[in-house]
Amino acid sequence: MNRRSFIQSVAILTGGAFIALNNQAFADANDKVKGRVTNGKNGVKGVVMSDGYSVVSTDADGYYEITPNTRAKSIFMSTPAGYAFKTDYSLAKQYEKLDSGHFDFKLEQLRKNDNNHHFIIWADPQVKNKKDVAQMMETSVPDTNRTIRALGKDALVHGICVGDLVWDNHELFADYNAAVEQMGIPFFQVLGNHDMDYRQGGDETSDVTFKQNYGPTYYSFNRGKAHYVVLDDVRYLGTERNYDGYITEEQLAWLKQDLQYVQKDNLLIINLHIPVFNQVKNNKDFYAVLDGFKNVHIMSGHTHYHANNVAGNIYEHNHGTVCGAWWTGPICCDGTPRGYGVYEVNGTELKWYYKSTGLPAEHQISLYVNKLTDQTRLIANIWNYDPKWKVEYFLDGQSKGELGKEIGYDPLSVTLYKGEDMPVSRHFVEPVQTDHLFVAHFAPSVKKIKVVATDRFGKTYSSEMEVN
Repeated sequence: MNRRSFIQSVAILTGGAFIALNNQAFADANDKVKGRVTNGKNGVKGVVMSDGYSVVSTDADGYYEITPNTRAKSIFMSTPAGYAFKTDYSLAKQYEKLDSGHFDFKLEQLRKNDNNHHFIIWADPQVKNKKDVAQMMETSVPDTNRTIRALGKDALVHGICVGDLVWDNHELFADYNAAVEQMGIPFFQVLGNHDMDYRQGGDETSDVTFKQNYGPTYYSFNRGKAHYVVLDDVRYLGTERNYDGYITEEQLAWLKQDLQYVQKDNLLIINLHIPVFNQVKNNKDFYAVLDGFKNVHIMSGHTHYHANNVAGNIYEHNHGTVCGAWWTGPICCDGTPRGYGVYEVNGTELKWYYKSTGLPAEHQISLYVNKLTDQTRLIANIWNYDPKWKVEYFLDGQSKGELGKEIGYDPLSVTLYKGEDMPVSRHFVEPVQTDHLFVAHFAPSVKKIKVVATDRFGKTYSSEMEVN
């Protein structure tokens, strides 16, 4: 299969580079599926295999068997730590369609220890037409490539897109695939509400096209001491574009089994589309499955704004989007620049920053100054803020202490998006209030202001401006 035919194709073709198949007929869903996982010569013990309902582990010689559920569509492997991710043109592929009774998986061992690695989170590229695709290919892809190169030529890096790969136009999956191929790192995909099939039935039929392209909508994989899980938390309600945030009982049952093979003190990274902390109806049931895990990070998208929610040992990163406010301007609806998350794993420790498209990594603050009647108001938008950050300000070189945090609108988002005729291309876009604004008032005689923000890792960012 050549590159051109791949990009033009909507469906991902199965590839022998990943799984060698025995083509015996798979006659009955109650028949056992059997196979072996090897490193090319020897069997690999302890590799987790699943049909999405049952979860098993390979024996000392790498053999496994599983009785698939009648509703199962694929067999997939939770790629173990120490091995390369298998891909088709950079799209992760650790599954195979369940149409046979025998599947042998071949693993390729990494040449370096993977306890230290990086990953990139794309949220909502959400392309609707070729104009959106052009923006993605001309801005987001080159910017991500520069970030990847900056990590070093020997760095282990993978990507995860947490949903809304496209905007209801499934023909553009091929363009998303081309973007992934250009970035050249293994990319895993999450189902978003705009990646679904509408009006073809209920939730059980809403993911047919997505599965044809990207395989299962929930699965897991490993790298170093980090265990990654992908979930589908978009439940289609069967009419028009109606959906809600919900993690099905089948997924929760599978997740509970999957996590039995994970040490409680490992880093657990869960990827889904709709934010769990405030928009998933059964989030308490989900959190119960995570009980006992000490270091959990949830990666979500969907909202077109950036928010961090910390509750005990669970940290949810709700990302600003690749497309910003639906490709209508340089920022999301809360003033967060369009961009993506960059994460560094060191053993079980996780560090991160938000990378604004087209701007240096050090850009973490937007400043605004408003002249009022008898004073001046400073607004600093610090989108990746969480309670362990410290935000200070200086007036004419003199420290004034910490800035107060307030809820409000980012001024630029109001300028670009407020009103029924704004923005011109997509009128529905409106600014949203955010709680990562920091505000101070001071005398109009002040000529120079500076804001210094120190993140939870001790890294300092600053921004300053002259006041006319």
